[in-house]
Amino acid sequence: MTKKIILPPQPGPPSDVERIKSESNYLRGTLVETLEYPISSGIPDDDNRLMKHHGSYLQDDRDLRNERQRQKLEPAYQFMVRVRAPGGVATSAQWLAMDGVANKFGNGTLKLTTRQAFQMHGILKWNMKENIQEINAALMDTLAACGDVNRNVMCNPNPYQSDIHAEVYGWAQKLSDYLSPRTNAYHEIWLDGEKVIDSQETEEEIEPLYGALYLPRKFKIGVAVPPNNDVDVFSQDLGLIAILEEGKLVGFNIAVGGGMGMTHGDTDTYPQLARVIGFCTTDQIIEVAEKIITIQRDYGNRSVRKYARFKYTIDTRGLEWVVKELNERLGWELETARDYHFEHNGDRYGWIEGSDGTWHFTLFIQNGRIQDLDDYPLMTGLREIAKIHTGDFRLSPNQNLIISNVSSQNKKKIVELIEQHGLTDGQHHSALRRSSMACVAFPTCGLAMAEAERYLPTLLDKMELILDEAGLREKEIIIRISGCPNGCSRPSLGEIAFIGKSPGKYNMYLGAGFVGDRLNKLYRENIGEEEILALLRPLFFQYAKERQEGEHFGDFVIRAGHVKAVQSGLDFHD
Repeated sequence: MTKKIILPPQPGPPSDVERIKSESNYLRGTLVETLEYPISSGIPDDDNRLMKHHGSYLQDDRDLRNERQRQKLEPAYQFMVRVRAPGGVATSAQWLAMDGVANKFGNGTLKLTTRQAFQMHGILKWNMKENIQEINAALMDTLAACGDVNRNVMCNPNPYQSDIHAEVYGWAQKLSDYLSPRTNAYHEIWLDGEKVIDSQETEEEIEPLYGALYLPRKFKIGVAVPPNNDVDVFSQDLGLIAILEEGKLVGFNIAVGGGMGMTHGDTDTYPQLARVIGFCTTDQIIEVAEKIITIQRDYGNRSVRKYARFKYTIDTRGLEWVVKELNERLGWELETARDYHFEHNGDRYGWIEGSDGTWHFTLFIQNGRIQDLDDYPLMTGLREIAKIHTGDFRLSPNQNLIISNVSSQNKKKIVELIEQHGLTDGQHHSALRRSSMACVAFPTCGLAMAEAERYLPTLLDKMELILDEAGLREKEIIIRISGCPNGCSRPSLGEIAFIGKSPGKYNMYLGAGFVGDRLNKLYRENIGEEEILALLRPLFFQYAKERQEGEHFGDFVIRAGHVKAVQSGLDFHD
């Protein structure tokens, strides 16, 4: 059999990150020595880039940066640690473990991410190893939560509402396990695992899927169960749309090439929607995912990282080429895509009874931040619930939390704890606030150009006054804000969205599809709060007066001529 010749993926030398991975001996590098170095609380840049594959990276408190410079001190270095939770599921014991490490080693808060993972901030270098060991003791890990590998696999977070959801969640777990890196480096560095004696082992023996260089960039997978597109399936490198026929899961439509990140000022970068290329049965999904990842492994851009996501691999070579390459690697062809229909992508708050007689309570968590405030002891309340809860917790793709699988016998106790601590499903908030999402941004994200998580509640306070005047308080409008154009809060799928340009200044976008199937369009550039509110006020009143029955805000601003519809990232900058 003739060996297939793989064409070079792009012109130009490999990026510096490719060198770091190549020299790392399968993600080991000099991390052990660096973590033990006592002179600095930081780590060198090479090790920091490598650390991402272990689920963490170095940050500093930007609120303190200038003052520490004046005092001639090094930055207030700290680590962000991200913990994978496939499908967003954690047991009560795991919730208590996350609560414990966040308070013991971190800044006393937890962040529920837009990928259904846990994130904690403020961890000092000296505490990193013990922190990860305690996470591991709870049967969780941080491996591949960041880095050039497949990330946390997303899934509709209410699997026990029906047997179908349970089955789909099971496939999300299998995908996560199968696509995890196989290197022993994580266990050696953090868990005192036995070292591999022969560091010259072949790539196939250590990383049969990824190889020594792993992927050109991160890779994201999400599983949606129609009619709910809460995972924003078209934002994923690989989106899986569950197909139900006669109440049974028969397989998945395959969508490829989504991604939210871009670079300000570079029109060769853009957000993109995944495109549906076919259908496969459930027993074929692992093989399909593997082969798609190998295409990106072999052909993704390893020279310029901002062009390295799968969306650019597809757009450079063409969708037909990708389908042909996939079919060749599979040795069989995908079937024609099946019909499906999405109705919404948000969460349904409050109590919902599942098909098996258990109950689920969805809490509104503003921007995913779990913390105790003077008038809202959220973290304490959830801790007390976890102590008695026999079901599990589910992190939603919208940064909210579901107390899931509550038995009828236990429901009364949990209701009492919810009321005692004033925990809320957010129904007293506007529908706009309940449909909002923000990335972390300042003070910990080194990429942030403007505030996001800390600013959005204030902006929403002022927007709600206009909504009340216009009679739109209970009208769902998807709104998202990101501190930079990397798009962690999936802003390009917001009916209203803000992407940071500089402190206090944002690009404003309008017109995404309510169910996450259309990108938004730049409406105004580099504006502050006063201009934002002045622009939104007439738009809200016009929408209140002129909208058609059932018409969503994103659809209205297109029909009214305020922005053009954008169905492909290739048209995003036109």
